[in-house]
Amino acid sequence: MATEPESLPEQGLISHLIELRSRLLKACASVLVVLLALVPFANRLYAELARPLVARLPAGAHLIATEVAGTFVTPLKLAFYAALFISMPMVLYQLWAFISPGLYKHEKRLARPLLIAALALFYLGCAFAYFLVLPAAFRFLIATKPPGVEMMTDIGHYLDFVMLMFFAFGLCFEVPVVVVVLAALGVVDHAQLRRGRRYAIVGAFAIAAFITPPDITSMIMLAVPMCLLYEIGVLAVRWLLPRRTPATQG
Repeated sequence: MATEPESLPEQGLISHLIELRSRLLKACASVLVVLLALVPFANRLYAELARPLVARLPAGAHLIATEVAGTFVTPLKLAFYAALFISMPMVLYQLWAFISPGLYKHEKRLARPLLIAALALFYLGCAFAYFLVLPAAFRFLIATKPPGVEMMTDIGHYLDFVMLMFFAFGLCFEVPVVVVVLAALGVVDHAQLRRGRRYAIVGAFAIAAFITPPDITSMIMLAVPMCLLYEIGVLAVRWLLPRRTPATQG
């Protein structure tokens, strides 16, 4: 019996949903496998994460757990975050495998490097925060604590603070990708990006002042890379999206 024409769109939707479910299951499985591999090392992972603060605490000071299950739950949360961080390339690959068949050839040519660049820049932003910004911020915070106050940070609050910093710096390092995407969508062009350089600098310092801890060093350490990344985005627009001449526009 021939398939009714009205059922073809429904069958196409079902096949897409089945494909989406398969991709999501594979992405979740990759995160779960990495998580199971990291669980035995959860405490060691937390010790490494806490190193920027612990190394700068005064003698006798240390991190504390104010919740009954904090010493167990907090390292497990970190293991999950680390598993998601490590398996992100696989997760993005599954996303790409699902959406790429629906893209045109020129869209694939632009989207693939942008996706890779976005992932690499996010990792770079997290590493920048861990190795450079957090040590400087903790040095400032410890140096400015009031007399008679002992700094004894809860391990759960410390994890939340560091993860927030990682996420914020990772997103801020996506400036070149955002610039290229806006240019590809026709929102801005290369000339407008060059003219808007001064506004980008002001915006970078405003965002840095809002995100970073209250010290000038951390603010500058975020604002300056954002300005440099903006310039990289402008150059990328010039290379990847050359201005079309009137002859090519017709």
